[in-house]
Amino acid sequence: MKVTIIGAGPAGIFTAFELGKSGDMDILLIEQGPDIDNRHCPMMRLGRCTYCKICHVTHGFGGAGVFSDGKLDITPYVGGNLELKKKAAAAGIDFLEFPVRHLGTENSVRVITNLKRTLKRMGVKIMFNTKVKGIKTDGETAKGVVLENNKEIDSDYVVVAPGRSGAKWFSQEIKRLGVEAEHNPVDLGLRVEVPKVVLEPVTEIVWDPKFHIMTKTYDDFVRTFCVNHGGYVINEVYEDFVSVNGHTMKDNKSENSNFALLVRVKLTEPVQDAAEYGRAIARSVTNIGGGKPIIQRLGDLLNGRRSTWSRIRRSYVRPTLRDVTPGDIAMAMPYRFVTDIVESIERLDYVIPGVAADSTLLYAIEIKEYSMRVKVNQGMETNIKNLYAVGDGAGISRNIVIAASTGILAARSILEKEGYVWEPNLPKRN
Repeated sequence: MKVTIIGAGPAGIFTAFELGKSGDMDILLIEQGPDIDNRHCPMMRLGRCTYCKICHVTHGFGGAGVFSDGKLDITPYVGGNLELKKKAAAAGIDFLEFPVRHLGTENSVRVITNLKRTLKRMGVKIMFNTKVKGIKTDGETAKGVVLENNKEIDSDYVVVAPGRSGAKWFSQEIKRLGVEAEHNPVDLGLRVEVPKVVLEPVTEIVWDPKFHIMTKTYDDFVRTFCVNHGGYVINEVYEDFVSVNGHTMKDNKSENSNFALLVRVKLTEPVQDAAEYGRAIARSVTNIGGGKPIIQRLGDLLNGRRSTWSRIRRSYVRPTLRDVTPGDIAMAMPYRFVTDIVESIERLDYVIPGVAADSTLLYAIEIKEYSMRVKVNQGMETNIKNLYAVGDGAGISRNIVIAASTGILAARSILEKEGYVWEPNLPKRN
């Protein structure tokens, strides 16, 4: 039986890995980007990589998560530190604590490289720098894929793991094929950078603390995300806009810490595509920033003035990302988002004193879009027979570990269809 997997991010890799355990499946993994060996930027070791198009940050073997700090939530259960919970509750914030394993960006690359070698030993065939044009079906059952050069590849099963860079393409395929799906919300906001000592009282207890806030003025949901203690703010270059993100090296630390502050947006009627709405705002911010992200001191934002390099140089916080444009975020982002962000930072200051200092740096824009959420069964199969959808780009997961887990579920569903059973950790023919 032949299985074609589209996308070599965590979901696609672990689909192939789980299928490869059978020892006799014909597995083809197709990736639009380069091999992991051709993605590594020399500036990465210095912690100064801006993740331009040369570095292939959003696509390539390993997916977008390769260069994103290597923070892995290792359990679905939520714990909590009592003292932090008390402080958060007093400020009207919900504090969540997840056990996290932190690999560091450089170690993530090593792990992904080893996974690729393992897949090769299993007999998995991998095509790099190859774009899939479309998915073949007979209207009811998946039959294979069509490549960009119009070459057709027949398959008994197709697993789509498009990741961030393939999410827009898959949304178009969903509509063309009649795959059942619904629109996901989009998270839109900023990357906040403060001195490392400001976050230390929290990160010493929880490496990646997560705070959920309901804002006062609009009652919007805002969350912190991806805390990088001693980390760096970096660029993410997309097709038509530039976003920001953050990462932490295992050994090479900065004097700052950063985290995302994201506002949840869900549209209902007449427009439901929140992802496209978010991209439109991101394009506007990129345009005002002259093709670069905008940086602004919190004090300047609160006082209604744009930041300048002169003011930033006099500030207590030295930016870890310099490929930015000092400006006024309020000129680029809708008033509602700016209000949500300011109120959330002021609320966080009760839990993390110093976050709301005038010298705190804000980088716009950060966007987390999850495309359309494909409707699948427990085995990740869509309403098209033998067509599976997994990972973040299919709108089904929102982090590396869960994305990988959806790939494992899809693989096991395929193996079960083919008559395999698990005894105890390897699939065997029934």
